[in-house]
Amino acid sequence: MRTGDNQSSMRHRKKYKLHSSQDLSSVGQQLHRHEYESESDSTSCSRDEANVAQGFLFWWIKNITGVIFMLICGCCHGYFVRTKHENTLWFSSIEEVEREISFRTESGLYYSYYKQLVGSPSIFEGIHSLTHDNITEHPDNINVLARMNIYQEVFLAVIYRTLPGLQNLFQPVYFYINTVFALHILLVIALYTMAWIMSGTWLAGALTAMFYIFNKADTTRVESYIPLRESFSLPFLWIQLAAVTVYFREIKSQKLQFITKNVILCSTFLFAVTWQFNQFALLLQSFSLFGVQLLRLVNHQKILFIYIAQGVSMLAVCTIQFFNPMILSGLLLSFIVSCIIVMWIQKYEMLDCCLSWKILRLFFYILLVFFLALVFNRSIKFLIQQEADEHINRFVLSKFGFKSSRDFDVRLYLCNGAFEFITFDVFERLTANLVFPLYAITHVVLLILVCVATLQNLRRRSLSEAECTHIFSDCPELAYHAVQTVFFGAVAVIAIRMKYFWTPCMCVLASVGLSNYQSCYWVLSRVFSPSRKVCDILRNVAVILASIALLFKALPGIMTELQTLLEFYDPDTVELMEWIKSDTSVNASFTGSMQLLAGVKLCTGRPITNHPHYEDKHLRQKTKELYQIYGRRLPEEVHTILRKYSSDYIILEDSICLAPTKDGCRLPDLIDIDRGEIPDFGSEEEGLTRSKIPRFCHQIRYGEKEYSKYFMLVFENKTFRVYKVLQSHI
Repeated sequence: MRTGDNQSSMRHRKKYKLHSSQDLSSVGQQLHRHEYESESDSTSCSRDEANVAQGFLFWWIKNITGVIFMLICGCCHGYFVRTKHENTLWFSSIEEVEREISFRTESGLYYSYYKQLVGSPSIFEGIHSLTHDNITEHPDNINVLARMNIYQEVFLAVIYRTLPGLQNLFQPVYFYINTVFALHILLVIALYTMAWIMSGTWLAGALTAMFYIFNKADTTRVESYIPLRESFSLPFLWIQLAAVTVYFREIKSQKLQFITKNVILCSTFLFAVTWQFNQFALLLQSFSLFGVQLLRLVNHQKILFIYIAQGVSMLAVCTIQFFNPMILSGLLLSFIVSCIIVMWIQKYEMLDCCLSWKILRLFFYILLVFFLALVFNRSIKFLIQQEADEHINRFVLSKFGFKSSRDFDVRLYLCNGAFEFITFDVFERLTANLVFPLYAITHVVLLILVCVATLQNLRRRSLSEAECTHIFSDCPELAYHAVQTVFFGAVAVIAIRMKYFWTPCMCVLASVGLSNYQSCYWVLSRVFSPSRKVCDILRNVAVILASIALLFKALPGIMTELQTLLEFYDPDTVELMEWIKSDTSVNASFTGSMQLLAGVKLCTGRPITNHPHYEDKHLRQKTKELYQIYGRRLPEEVHTILRKYSSDYIILEDSICLAPTKDGCRLPDLIDIDRGEIPDFGSEEEGLTRSKIPRFCHQIRYGEKEYSKYFMLVFENKTFRVYKVLQSHI
């Protein structure tokens, strides 16, 4: 065996040697080729590693650049609104009382609680004064924390008083307004992020920020109404929508998904706790979520989480507002529950039926969800006996002509310019600054694609296929924003105040439509077959050119605004406030217009009988009674009403009493119509009679005996007249 093995080995060696001797050059060539291929593989690996490192470096540079520009855009907006506020009022140089008067209407009311907490002996005593308040609606005691959304004032006052060094760095008013401006820096950052995510390029985010800043007249009013609830809450709404945009995309990282969910939950709560209109905005979002749920354009589990985040946030706000019944009786919670029920039913629906049946089923689900929501809502209202929001229902019906508009509360809203239909000049301004044309084209295309995706889903036979193979499969957030913007646009058209929901969406969709890869590829493919790199270059060039055009068009106007210097000037109101502080008791209560009394409370700390936060049913009835000072009433009737509410002084404004009539919308006309009387210069109408009683606010100025025995003039200037309400007639 061993010999055979040796022989075999020798034969093998001989054969190898023979092969080597016969084909030495060939073997050499093979060995050389093998060495070359080894070197080529090594070089190729090195090149791949270099390309990966280069791509990774480019990715970091691109994103860091995008983040830097995002911060620059946010800070530019913050600087712009802060400078505009300063230049309009010369805020840093006017007296403290003038700064406070500049917070007009309900803005002054909200800021007064911050001032009250900052000036209280302790934080605990300050909060106790809010929960047992007898100044805001004298002589009634109310819990302000339960009635109004002022936790932001509580938070800022606590921070200002407790953090060391803040009181040395800022005056209380500057800490307050700078916080609001900082929130609006975050708002622009959120819009920038939304556009970046949906387009895939940070240039779209930069264009969105420029659209928002350069169309400031229609995108924000923060520099004019700093303490308004929307100034605090809208940044959190857009942060939530930015997080929802990320969440609706396919997220492979569990850590990112966890962070996104928490951002959604926190921002939804912060939005809800800072604005009394929270239910309305979140209801619009719920309508949009139900729309993409019904059409199966977004994953149902993700939609369910947003529903839960909304519900949990509203219940949390209800709890910290001492179980505010208006939250429980609102339509939002009832609608969320109804949507979840329909989502559960959708799990068991038959998918192999005909197309016409599927379409009918969609309409059935729409009817079902609204029927269930109304049933739940009416049941809750019946159980807790809540009617505080009935005036909103009457306003909506009257707005569209379904109900008479003679009701005082309804006409007060109808005559408010903020609730008028949107005006054409809004679209003119947005078109001049490029936003509206780009937005309109983008939104129309997206809605067409939503219809196409819906038809694709309706034709599917498999649920899993329907969720994975439609036009928006890779970008469901685009479908959601297309539907969401429809609802924001609808309410903006109905009430111009709501345009601040719609115009930021315009800015985002306009920039996304210009920079979207798919749209760029579709356009270019009509001419030639472009590569991805060519598409990326051309869409970025398009965004850059649009940005240059926008800068060329709008930047001169912005620079002019920044250079325009104005000054706050209202000497009559200043004189009134100074007189109240020096010549009246600290416990003296005042009656007047809602807007003026908010300033009286802020500037003087005196008790007031009514105020602009018009959401409570008892307060609305009380305000209508007190406003009889501008109606056609006998002096003894007005005196009885004022004594009923322990009012010591009334403040009459000629700008209200003698205002020229305009479509029956001045305050005296509203009072006359509510009482069934024909207003001044009004025509005969069915159900209205002409009163022979003179108007109280005008007739009292002549000092006739029947008036002077109830009221005594104690202060007068060109704008205001103050009368002391006598305890008993002389």
